[in-house]
Amino acid sequence: MTKEKAYKILSKIGKWIIVGLVAFVILVPVYWILISSITPAGELFKSPIDYLPDHPTLDSYSFLIKNVGLFSKIGNTLVIVGSTLIISTVICILGAYAFARFMNKSIQMAFAFIVATMLIPEIVMARSLYEFMRDVHLYDTYPGLIILYISAVIPFTILILTNFVKEIPISLEEAAAIDGATFLQVIFYVVLPLMKPAVATICIINFISCLNNFFTPLYYSSNIQVLSVAIVELPLRDNMYSVPWDLVSAMGWIILAPIIVFVAVFEKQIMEGIMAGGVKS
Repeated sequence: MTKEKAYKILSKIGKWIIVGLVAFVILVPVYWILISSITPAGELFKSPIDYLPDHPTLDSYSFLIKNVGLFSKIGNTLVIVGSTLIISTVICILGAYAFARFMNKSIQMAFAFIVATMLIPEIVMARSLYEFMRDVHLYDTYPGLIILYISAVIPFTILILTNFVKEIPISLEEAAAIDGATFLQVIFYVVLPLMKPAVATICIINFISCLNNFFTPLYYSSNIQVLSVAIVELPLRDNMYSVPWDLVSAMGWIILAPIIVFVAVFEKQIMEGIMAGGVKS
């Protein structure tokens, strides 16, 4: 065996070892949440540890449905997150095109201001924004929460999509215009199809961000509950650990499951979005 061949084999083995370690670090906590959610509360802390539950049960999920109003929280989450994704995506596609194609000093300042808002912690504006939402009667309402969610995802989405649009050759738009395409036709039939990988990637990132958003629904709502804040409503049990880890794990898995499915379904689009830099002008 030559040194070059041996080096290639060792290189492949090293890569697989690294991949295995990374997968182990990422997947073990997810697996632990899953088995904890189907393990009876009395068996969670027994020794030695069972890596497969002896008596798997769905009692935790049943408890969440009957006593915590799980379905209503899922419905609220779907309404708020779904509306946020649709509205923010439409706004940001048009905004990104405008920032990429019509840059002057005023527009550059507006772009910089929007991106700079990502640097402001939510807690800094919490008090004033809370009073504003209450004064305009948007506190604890679906429109109010949707507006807050949209405002949270717009800066990052605008930044990513604007940089992507800049990489699309403007000659394609000019050719479409020469063929008689209107401004909107150029956007929806020329630019938007090329933006699909980036849009899909952004939607996935925003979906995960919205689903994990804890502060906004907790602070700006009292009656409208989503999945991310439902964990604070779980009843405590009278034991030495106090926290009902079986219910916490079940709620955690309910939040994780759609994210896993979403990423698995759109894996191809995610990779295309990551490699979007291959589009050259």
